[in-house]
Amino acid sequence: MMNIEQEYLDAEALLEGHFLLASGNHSKRYLQSAKVLEDPKRAELICNALAKMINESGIQIDTVCAPALGGVLAGYELARALGVRSIFVEKKEGGMELRRGFKVQKGENILICEDIITTGGSAMKAAQAIEALGANVIAFASLANRGFCKREGSSLEAKAECKLSSKVPFFALDDFTFEMYHPDECPMCKSGSKAIKPGSKA
Repeated sequence: MMNIEQEYLDAEALLEGHFLLASGNHSKRYLQSAKVLEDPKRAELICNALAKMINESGIQIDTVCAPALGGVLAGYELARALGVRSIFVEKKEGGMELRRGFKVQKGENILICEDIITTGGSAMKAAQAIEALGANVIAFASLANRGFCKREGSSLEAKAECKLSSKVPFFALDDFTFEMYHPDECPMCKSGSKAIKPGSKA
């Protein structure tokens, strides 16, 4: 069984400090997936473990689609592990779209892959873009689940903030439930610390 937390620790990608999250909340811990995926051998091992979980479910995937930019590496490695093609969607005003000559067929079975799924907002925008072209989104996957959405095999229930469809299975290697604080209630801010923004969004 893949110990994804240990992989993040070994890659120095489970950060400790005072972080400003994309949601606007603050946290003492942060998952920096790009650091895990910078080592091709580690990326291959992790995505092989995720592919094994998906294959064991019996779901038949034709294509893996990732939201750019954060999901592209994870999506590519997962597609390679599953033996299917890899595509990605990119941001446009209010949503995402398929560009660069990528096409999907009517009825094609698509898995949406992210590096991390928090509430699943980006994954759902990717799904909507793909479904608008006539393909079927039949699963979601990520290396790790931030604990807002319910993944296959976990006892954690989905929280109100989860945006993923409850009718579509979600696969991830583990749950990471970090305590988060509203800036007005953040104990680190009260002690004089300043939050930093470690993610890809400037």
